[in-house]
This record gives sequence, C-alpha cells and structure tokens, in this order.
Amino acid sequence: MPDPRTDEAIALMNRFAERTGLASTQPRRRYLWTDAFAVCNYLGLARTTGQQGYRERALELVDQVHHTLGRHRDDGRRSGWISGLSEQQGEQHPTRGGLRIGKDLPERGPRDPIDERLEWDRDGQYFHYLTKWMHALDQVSRFTQQPRFNSWARELAHSAFEAFTYLPSPAWGPRRMHWKLSIDLTRALVPSMGQHDPLDGYVSNLQLGATAAALQQPAAGLHLEDETHQYATMLRRGELATTDPLGIGGLLIDAYRVQQLMQQGAQPDELLLERLLEAALAGLQHYTRGGELQLPAKHRLAFRELGLAIGLHAVERMQQAAEHEHAHATTHSQQRAQLQTLMQYLPLRDEIESTWRDPEQQRAAIWIEHQDINEVMLATSLAPDGFLVLFPVGD
Repeated sequence: MPDPRTDEAIALMNRFAERTGLASTQPRRRYLWTDAFAVCNYLGLARTTGQQGYRERALELVDQVHHTLGRHRDDGRRSGWISGLSEQQGEQHPTRGGLRIGKDLPERGPRDPIDERLEWDRDGQYFHYLTKWMHALDQVSRFTQQPRFNSWARELAHSAFEAFTYLPSPAWGPRRMHWKLSIDLTRALVPSMGQHDPLDGYVSNLQLGATAAALQQPAAGLHLEDETHQYATMLRRGELATTDPLGIGGLLIDAYRVQQLMQQGAQPDELLLERLLEAALAGLQHYTRGGELQLPAKHRLAFRELGLAIGLHAVERMQQAAEHEHAHATTHSQQRAQLQTLMQYLPLRDEIESTWRDPEQQRAAIWIEHQDINEVMLATSLAPDGFLVLFPVGD
C-alpha cells in the first residue's frame, strides 16, 4: 500500500536532483551537509521501494561530491584535488584532503579581515560537515557491502583529526579543535571549538570501525584507535546540553547511533548514552519554554527545526528497540526512564513537520532561501530510516 510520507519524500528528492544538477543538465550545485543527508535518503528509498535507481542516484551523488567538493573551486587560482594528490591518486583517495563546504563565496584570504557575518557565506571546511559525510559514505558501504566507501570515510576521519585538533599551548589538558579551516586545511578560519565536534568525531569513529570489522571483505585503510581515544578524552570534559534545535536533534541522532552500535557489540565510553539523553532532555525542556515555535514561520529556520524532528524520530526508534530487548539488554533502567520522558515530546516532531509540509510556508522567502537543505531534511524527517538506521553489515 502506498505510503504518502514516502511518496512526499520521493517528490522532494526528485526535485532536489533536478534542481542541483544530479539528474539534469542544470549546473551542479553541491553542498556537503545537504548532500550527506541526500545520499542517505536515496539509500533509504532504495530499500523501502525496492527501486535500485535510487541506489544508483546515491552513488552518482557520492561521485559528484568528491569531484566537486574534493577539488578546488572553479573561480580560484588553484586547481586539482585539494589534497594535492595527482589526478590518478586523487581518484583513489578522494577524501584524503577533506571536502569543501560548498559555500557560494570563496574562503577568506590570509590577509583579509574577519567579518563574522560574511564568514557564514564563505567556503572552507567544517568538521561537523565532514562527519556527516563520513556517515553517508559508511551507509553506502553498509548498503552495498563494498568496503571502499568505508575506507574513504576512515581516510577522511584521519585527515580531519590531524587538521582540526591540536594540543593547547602550554600543552596541558586534552586536545582542542578548530571549528572552521581553510580549504587546504592549513589555517584556521574560525579558531573556536564547536560544542559537539568531539562527540561527532567519537561516535563517527566508533561507527566506521564497527563497519570495517564486520564487512565480509576487509576494508583497507587506517585504524582510528588513537583518534577515538583523543575524542573520548575531549568529550569527558565537554558540556553537551544546548538549546539549539538542530543541536538537540544531533544529540538524539548520536544517541541512537550509540544504542545501535552497542547492540552490534561496540563498547563506547561508559555512561555516554545516558549523558546524551540527559543533555537532549535538558535542551528540549528549555527550548519548548522559549516559545520559538510560536513565532511566525518567516522568523524561523526550517532546517534547524527539522533536525530536531529527525532526532525525535530517533527517540521513537530507540524506545522501540529498548522494548524489544531480551536477555542481553543494552539499555539500562536509567536510559529507559529517559526515553519514556523524551517520548512525551513526539507531538513536537509532528508539529514541526506539519508546519513545513504546508505549501503556504514553502512559498515563504525564508524557505526558498534555503530550499535545498530544507527540502532534503524534510524528506529525511518523512522517511528517516536511510539516515537513522545503520544498515546491517555482512548479510
């Protein structure tokens, strides 16, 4: 029986493919965050519908991202792979130099003054975008059982750690991280540390390692044990609670990844799952009291709210998984109580989706200004399993 949510997600993803040059002769418009969600959406649609054309579209999008965002901008003085590798080596290791964000404006030059407003529109590399791409590549490996995508993800994880983390001076305490780096990863554009960057690095590395170990055909490439340990050290010192809806959603998504990895035999830092759920709950309580969702839609950013909606879909799946655990349960009583409380916020997810599914809201300037990311993340919220559920490995 047709599912109207899946049908709506398909329509959104088809429009995205046409508009951004993935399935048309339109100029290619690649943006790393959006494309990471899109890859997962296409894989999820392939599994849900049985139509392998969506699998091929996911693979084509991976190729376009690597050949667009893994290379220097067309309007710059440099050309070729941003890693500095030769054409042949770059084809074999497209993620070794990281991947550009895909912003409209060139990155800030070494002698240019910092303009905080303008920096949002300038190119460079974001660590939290790179971790989203690691997840997308890993999902491709899990879906296709082809190890090279996981190998590329682990190369990206290693390069990101080497570039974005550093020891403070004087060298005491855990490593720190830069939030935004130049395209060639040689200088900090925004030196402050993203609140959840160590968390994203830690959980992503756990996932990549679990996939590599489970693939029937071993995935060549780097091991990430030291990097994972360093992220864990940073993570123990960090505050995770946030009032940003996208950040809260990210905590819930990471919590679901941790739960799945634990059920698959991984052993993350003790109490991490409880910390994630506790931080998300604190953020949700504050966010709902703030009244942001009562503002007119023209004053809100859909993709940030949709990130929260996706996270609440993760809560529902976590609760279902906990209810079906048997003798070897991985969800402790405290976590079960946290999930029960978080389940009370599912109407918030439905409210967010209802707002942004409304055609009138989609005609608003604020929606159209961010149309690609809005539509792709709405599609993720409507059909979330491609992004949220770690595909089984080695079947």
